[in-house]
Amino acid sequence: MRSTAVLRTALGLATLLTTPALAQRSKPALIVFITVDQMRADYVDRWSSQYAGGLARFRKSGAFFTNAYQDHGTTETAPGHSVTMSGRFPRSTGIVSNASGVSDPLAPLLTSRDAAASPFRFRGSVLMDWIRTRNPQSRGLSISRKDRGAILPMGRAKQNVFWYATSNGEFTTSTYYADTLPAWIKAVNARRFAQRHAGQSWNLLLPSTAYAEADSIPQEHAGTDFVFPHVLPADTARAATELPYTPFMDELVLSAALEGVRALTLGKGPSTDVLAISLSASDYVGHRYGPDSREQHDNYLHLDRALGAFIDSLYKVRDSSTIVFALTADHGVTSFPELAAARAHKAPLVRYDTRPAVATVRAALRSARVDSAAVTIESSMISVDRAAFDHAGVKAEPILRAFLDALRKTPGIARVDRVRELAMRDTVHDAVARRWYHMIPPDLPIEYVFTPVEGSYPVNVTAAEHGLPYDDDAHVPVLFYGPWFKAGRYATPALVADMAPTLARVAGVPPTERTDGHVLEQALVRTTPR
Repeated sequence: MRSTAVLRTALGLATLLTTPALAQRSKPALIVFITVDQMRADYVDRWSSQYAGGLARFRKSGAFFTNAYQDHGTTETAPGHSVTMSGRFPRSTGIVSNASGVSDPLAPLLTSRDAAASPFRFRGSVLMDWIRTRNPQSRGLSISRKDRGAILPMGRAKQNVFWYATSNGEFTTSTYYADTLPAWIKAVNARRFAQRHAGQSWNLLLPSTAYAEADSIPQEHAGTDFVFPHVLPADTARAATELPYTPFMDELVLSAALEGVRALTLGKGPSTDVLAISLSASDYVGHRYGPDSREQHDNYLHLDRALGAFIDSLYKVRDSSTIVFALTADHGVTSFPELAAARAHKAPLVRYDTRPAVATVRAALRSARVDSAAVTIESSMISVDRAAFDHAGVKAEPILRAFLDALRKTPGIARVDRVRELAMRDTVHDAVARRWYHMIPPDLPIEYVFTPVEGSYPVNVTAAEHGLPYDDDAHVPVLFYGPWFKAGRYATPALVADMAPTLARVAGVPPTERTDGHVLEQALVRTTPR
């Protein structure tokens, strides 16, 4: 494994460590960190001529790193959110998949039957911890549609953390954070936003002629309800479940975030407070309709307006010169392979099917009387319970070898890697090996990873997909906006892991542990070195 310093040099980032220091200026009173779930980097420009709100403001007046990435293997929501405000890869945060991200049976929710959740698997610290180490009075609020989107940006910090429960259409939290909901969240829930949208339609924001995308693609939403308008169910319970598939979801999260700023007096000083907002509608819309759909186009127009209204409202209650914004994504998304092939006038990629290979290993385990859980597969990662093989008195290698050979021969599978050998690969030029290396903590029993062909999907999957170590899923925007940053487009390679160290520099606090990211100094307003 080449050293981190060599890798950063190869990526063109070593110069960031020698630029002048940030100008002497007051620290921000409020850091607003926005993560847009499933936002590809190209969305910033793709529909920019129609942006008129927050995305337009960020794009025009912010520091936009156009060549930025989530640099880990499993590009899912939980791992991505674990990176955003920690400055560390999942190899360090311990969050390797959605399935095992924040699930915690010992932390039931206060007011919902949705799954119990907490950050107990998260390892290490985040920006909120670094700030509070220096300024114990600093406070944080994190809010999202998803539990993992709300929980992981705050790490293990017991701050104000809330998410939307589809079982009742209300914001909630778990017993990890509190015993009761605060009055302001109860007031937000009492407005019954989701229930009041029952029977309402999601209509196009602009005339249909303003959209280049066809509104007649049967691959979207498994061939059902893929034409505007999209009407929410009249039943209030079902409307609460369907709300995330519309732009209304982000409007609710942003309005709740603003209410929290007021109620918690965030940003009023004297210390720096943190507001983390994770916006999930683009992920729900993207999975259902795909990244090239009219629905995603319109969703981003709605998001742009909603962000603009949020910023304007925030500036009415807090001094704009004391606020810094950051915006990124937890992951991108890959186009439906059949639609991508049709646009390129090529034959579609083979969809891969790992079920025969899995059946092979399951049969071998049964035959050898080894516990079926001795080999498990989650998000292209293969875990091996060596103790289970030892208990059965069976050698693991022959069974594993047959399984891995079957995987390698599976059409649509590009490679199978042994985790302990990733460090010996050329991780500068082999992005797949590097991202898998950044993914897996060395103490977990994950021994192998397999990677499908770039652009391919699993068989029988009807939703748009992400989760692989390729650029469509890894290339995301990194944006900063506020008086501490110089507006402009920066082509220098950057990582989402660079954002927390950069914001820590702005806040005047050092990280309390080693980070994988570095300060993006070239975008900072600065004078002579201190």
